[in-house]
Amino acid sequence: MPSITPCLWFDRQAEDAAKFYCAIFPNSKITDVSRYPENLPGDRAGEVLTVAFELDGKSFTGLNGGPQFTLSEAVSFQIEVDNQAELDRYWNALLADGGQESQCGWLKDRFGLSWQVVPTQLAKLMTSPDRNAANRVAAAMMQMVKLDIAQLEAAAKG
Repeated sequence: MPSITPCLWFDRQAEDAAKFYCAIFPNSKITDVSRYPENLPGDRAGEVLTVAFELDGKSFTGLNGGPQFTLSEAVSFQIEVDNQAELDRYWNALLADGGQESQCGWLKDRFGLSWQVVPTQLAKLMTSPDRNAANRVAAAMMQMVKLDIAQLEAAAKG
């Protein structure tokens, strides 16, 4: 199967975004930076064109393509975490310096990229054979901004 690499479109912030993400996720690094050549129209000669980076071994590309397109909630990246401390760490790090909270574990970082920070237990709680428990978990989650694992588990128990 061919590899699939998400390409994130920025105006001029691709390198800053890549550095930000690499500082948050373990085993992450910038692997390559290309620059706009001299012979293209526009005022970007010498500026960063693309940034190739890895987040915990997964490849991404950041493209400084200009202001024509912006990131939206139509695409988000989901981070599955094992415990509340890990959830809190990613949540707080991604919100740093201008991010925005949403609801149900969603947020936008300062670059406008949407993330979902969710506990690995959530899928099991939401698909419980006990439909009443699953409904209670869904109702509890709908009231949350940042997810609280203990409250979700309590809702499952009734």
